[in-house]
Amino acid sequence: MFSFLKKDDKQEVYNSVLDGLKKIYRTKLLPLEEGYHFHDFHSPKLEDSDFEAKPMILLVGQYSTGKTTFIKYLLERDFPGIRIGPEPTTDRFIAVMYDEKEGVIPGNALVVDPKKQFRPLSKFGNAFLNRLQCSTVNTPVLQNISIIDTPGILSGEKQRVDRGYDFTGVLEWFAERVDRIILLFDAHKLDISDEFRRSIEALRGHDDKIRIVLNKADMVDHQQLMRVYGALMWSLGKVLQTPEVARVYIGSFWDQPLRYDVNRRLFEDEEQDLFKDLQSLPRNAALRKLNDLIKRARLAKVHSYIIAELRKEMPSVFGKDSKKKDLIKNLGAIYEKIQKEHQISPGDFPDIKKMQDVLANLDFTKFNAIKPKLLEVVERMLSEDISKLMEQIPLEDDSTNSTTQKLKGGAFVSIEDNASPFGYKRGEGIDAGAGELDWIVSRDKEKYMSIFSSLNPVDGKVTGMTAKLEMVKSKLPNTVLSKIWKLADVDKDGMLDEDEFALAMHLINIKIDGNDIPSELPDHLIPPSKK
Repeated sequence: MFSFLKKDDKQEVYNSVLDGLKKIYRTKLLPLEEGYHFHDFHSPKLEDSDFEAKPMILLVGQYSTGKTTFIKYLLERDFPGIRIGPEPTTDRFIAVMYDEKEGVIPGNALVVDPKKQFRPLSKFGNAFLNRLQCSTVNTPVLQNISIIDTPGILSGEKQRVDRGYDFTGVLEWFAERVDRIILLFDAHKLDISDEFRRSIEALRGHDDKIRIVLNKADMVDHQQLMRVYGALMWSLGKVLQTPEVARVYIGSFWDQPLRYDVNRRLFEDEEQDLFKDLQSLPRNAALRKLNDLIKRARLAKVHSYIIAELRKEMPSVFGKDSKKKDLIKNLGAIYEKIQKEHQISPGDFPDIKKMQDVLANLDFTKFNAIKPKLLEVVERMLSEDISKLMEQIPLEDDSTNSTTQKLKGGAFVSIEDNASPFGYKRGEGIDAGAGELDWIVSRDKEKYMSIFSSLNPVDGKVTGMTAKLEMVKSKLPNTVLSKIWKLADVDKDGMLDEDEFALAMHLINIKIDGNDIPSELPDHLIPPSKK
């Protein structure tokens, strides 16, 4: 009689987090979704391939903002089917994925492959499938991620051309399943067209996945760049409608020389930050899938309350059509009733307009009444099963070889390049002159000596107080000047000779940040007379 209680009380054991996610979805959440037509309104049924898929990065932007070039920059090579140009060249969704055999898989063949996660896209029809392809590339970068290139979003009169399929619907499908959404903007083209606005609105609810890139920033000088950045933030504030300031990465993601080199260090710092964020995706993939399943379960619960309430309000015999129209029209009132009755946050409810559009084509009399047993199973899933899987994630991180969890090859090589002279921050700042035969300070020593002579040195040295008064003119913080003084006073006698004074001036003029100053003077900066 109470056999179901015994089954629920059994202690579940999962081989891995992904195995647990697949099992609890099939046995605990899927029955609730199927019982209340969830898949007709929101998202298709999840397959095992959805859980097993590699992390995905979705690139979205208006035409000619550098989406395809960005992928080429990451891979440091072309991929099958690539087309780059100032006009709208990418007219299709391209999934760039890893395979030892390189080639192009058409959309219709892609959606019937059970090993890939794109089968539900068949619902968007042939008009879309003819605009979908998979480019397989044999490169280490794609061994742990996949990248989705999207058609360039049109602007002006061009945006009125009908694509022939539900473009924003496809974006919503991808947004729910990807790990990162990168919005690319061109420094010369900050206007947000109507179609781009609708596309960004389709990404709402996934704000934690969105990263914004101001691309082609080397095409303007630093003064113009400041104005462009301000204009972009103003435009985004109107569209995103969030109180938080969006994180914007500024750079020029292509393999050509910078037009304006003055912002090189800024671009390198921004690129490092963005690439480190992307590098974390394989390591955090299980946590992202867990988070998305929680959001799906919360939506499925609210959806079941809505469907059950509509069924409850329907008359048993007469006036069904008029009542149905009335319920759809006053769906907002039903939302408020459910919100108060079940203590649900307004943010957990689906978009009213979208719900009304789908409800207009369904028979309310075929909806199910509320089934407490299904809801109880989902509640226990959220409170018990999810917490067990959360505890298991750190254990998996520790047991997994960290080298398999990182993005390797392509542009990601530069993130950890501390050896070659072309690596990040190599040959600059405190590192300038490393490996060279001549002492780098000697290049400007003559200029520093005119200042040194004006300080009236005694026995070839100036006192610490005199030197410090000269150093203060740089307007660097006292904490930074103190570190520079300790490094420059090689003899530790509280005075500076010619070489030591020139060294201090060199350290001041390279304008290094206080955090970049080492505790000991590097060998290549030690004056030859002190070695």
